[in-house]
Amino acid sequence: MTHDDERRLLLKWFGAAAVTGLAGVPALAVSEPERQLDVPYVPTPQGVVNRMLELAQVKKSDLLYDLGCGDGRLVVTAAKRYGARGVGVDLDPQRIGEARANAKRAGVTNRTKFMVGDLFKTDLSEATVVTLYLLNSINIQLRPQLWKQLKPGTRVVSHAFDMGDEWPPEKTETVLGSNIYFWTITDEQKRLVS
Repeated sequence: MTHDDERRLLLKWFGAAAVTGLAGVPALAVSEPERQLDVPYVPTPQGVVNRMLELAQVKKSDLLYDLGCGDGRLVVTAAKRYGARGVGVDLDPQRIGEARANAKRAGVTNRTKFMVGDLFKTDLSEATVVTLYLLNSINIQLRPQLWKQLKPGTRVVSHAFDMGDEWPPEKTETVLGSNIYFWTITDEQKRLVS
């Protein structure tokens, strides 16, 4: 997906007011005025969440990191349905508050953690599964961090956006009109960033 494709998608989601005058990504203010969200909040439909977790073959022994977790539905579902542990990271304190409330309602606070944070500064080295619903441009910026920090065998699943031509997905599925992309970290990616 090109920068123009991202811009069209943002226009579809949020209208012209959200992207006017910006380079394709709306500047949505958070509690720190100088820091802006990289990606608008658009919740992943539950059917897509379910298939993302199935595609990643999430199990009880997994530690799932959801980058840009929004209301925490991927982390909460992984904990409730599979017994996995999960960490959600998002820049927006409002979304983190919602995610914590959702985990409490689901009875999975003992298996989940949600934190306000920058996904580019998050230590992912303990993750066995990483889930994303970002933009292509953000995924591509994040790709070297994933290759460097994640252990071989770690599964990465993205809703709607891929990782560019340098890292084609192993699997692609369409669920409820949305693409889901799947990768596994290999020794080859580790060598590329060494």
